[in-house]
Amino acid sequence: MCIIIDMARRAFDERNIRVLLRFAKRSIAITLPIEVIRDLGWQERQRVRVRKAGKRIVIEEESEGLQ
Repeated sequence: MCIIIDMARRAFDERNIRVLLRFAKRSIAITLPIEVIRDLGWQERQRVRVRKAGKRIVIEEESEGLQ
């Protein structure tokens, strides 16, 4: 008997669904799709600013002038 399992890649929309993970006692982490990071030209350990806008979270590249 032969069993074939279809290990096809998930659809793009499904790949963008993420799970919140506990990172530390008071922090939550989320992974971002590598395609998005590459499109933005971001790199590992790059500083970003996170802010809340209504019911959304906005992650922006940190500008030199911001503190």
